[in-house]
Amino acid sequence: MRLRLVRWVFRRFAHQYWLIHALAEGIFSAQVAIVTVCLAALYFRPGWADLLDVVVVAVALTIVPITFVALCSRGPIGRFLQWRSNPDATEAETVALWHELVGLTWSTFRSYSLFINLSAVIPAVAVAALLWHIGWPGFAAMLLATAVPSYYATVVTYTIGELLTVPVIEEIADRLPPTFEIGDHGISIASRLKVALPAYTIAAAMATASLVGHQRGAGAMAITVLVSGAVGVFLATELTVLLGDSITKPVRGMRAQVDRVQEGDYAARTPVLRSDELGVLAHEINAMSRGLAEREEIRNAFGTYMDKSVVELILSGQFPPEGVEVTASMLFCDVRGFTSYAEGASAPQVIAALNEMFSAIVPIVERHGGHVDKFLGDGLLAVFGTPDEFLDHADKAVAAACEIALADTLGSVGLTVGVGVNTGQVVAGPLGGAGRLNFSVIGDAVNVAARVEAATRQTGDAVLITDATRLMLSKAYELDSRGEIELKGKAEPLQLFAPKLLVRDAPG
Repeated sequence: MRLRLVRWVFRRFAHQYWLIHALAEGIFSAQVAIVTVCLAALYFRPGWADLLDVVVVAVALTIVPITFVALCSRGPIGRFLQWRSNPDATEAETVALWHELVGLTWSTFRSYSLFINLSAVIPAVAVAALLWHIGWPGFAAMLLATAVPSYYATVVTYTIGELLTVPVIEEIADRLPPTFEIGDHGISIASRLKVALPAYTIAAAMATASLVGHQRGAGAMAITVLVSGAVGVFLATELTVLLGDSITKPVRGMRAQVDRVQEGDYAARTPVLRSDELGVLAHEINAMSRGLAEREEIRNAFGTYMDKSVVELILSGQFPPEGVEVTASMLFCDVRGFTSYAEGASAPQVIAALNEMFSAIVPIVERHGGHVDKFLGDGLLAVFGTPDEFLDHADKAVAAACEIALADTLGSVGLTVGVGVNTGQVVAGPLGGAGRLNFSVIGDAVNVAARVEAATRQTGDAVLITDATRLMLSKAYELDSRGEIELKGKAEPLQLFAPKLLVRDAPG
């Protein structure tokens, strides 16, 4: 409820938010000052006029320094508003602003909390000592007593400051990059418990003793403060140990599990020892670890049947389902005379021969940046330039084709391969239906690559490339023109070229 109210105030008064910050902390601190003066009056029984004078002075001395400190937040809030109005802000600027706002409350209180307390407490106590005529013993006792509400007010105003910065940080967090250094900007949970619990227990003990006690004078006030402090510290210490064990230890355990998962240990688990929010969180983190383990199993299984880059693309969910039109280079490879060989060989021999060939060809394709789109019996189609985009896809495809032709892939059975390469526009994307999809490329450029490979049987070349591929080459290849050759399914003949296979082409 409080956070919803803070978000509404931020949306309504964003440009005056630093002033809201000052008002919220100033009003609370003024309330603490009024209660403190009234409790002190129980020990010295001043007149109503003197009591009112001290209340006014204490409130003024409290509000002025807090307002000054709140003004310090005007700069960061102003930088936030500038960033907010700039949709082109860089990731570095966004991360820097996030760090500044996350650490704003801690840095402000670390720098100014002592100044606020000293500038407000000492003058207010001095005025009370003068107006109430309580002398130096009364001054010392009141100074000791006001340390408790000052401590309490510091803890609560710190919490208020953090609460008020939440909607600002939320808006920045929406534009943070996926990965960035989070840093360390505040107080740990264990430290918060150690600091906050004594503030509440000591303040509560002292207020109770002051209200129900009937003693008067500086001595009674000093005794009340010391006894209340001892009782409050004892209770706070016990609560800190108990709450620290029940909160911080499970959090540290879950953080250790997350660290192990980030390192790839998906079997890491956190024992679920309770049914509260921390227990639910531990259970959900365990479920996340199981989900990541299953995802890794799927990734490994996919990697057995399709190219790893395609697996990453499918699992990322980033490729548009309608596909994209791209310029790519297609490599079509086929075994010459394989049909005749298969007729005279057993089925295991045929499978072994194909696996031997593909075991040699696939690494060559991947080494040059391509991926195998599909296996077609005794051939395969490889694609360069999608889904991994690079400008020199034609060079890489030709280099891979030459290396495949030079590789002794099926020398053991006396067979050779023919390779055709073509470059052109294709549509790349997930194809299929009824819940079964496969990433592939379609288009006339794919069909042409297959026809070019078939033309190697006419020309006797191991590798042929089209003029479209030749024009996309950025490296110098020795090419022999084979003139214009008619291809099946094409109305016009295409000019083809044969690279000279003198040496193996290194991956480019």
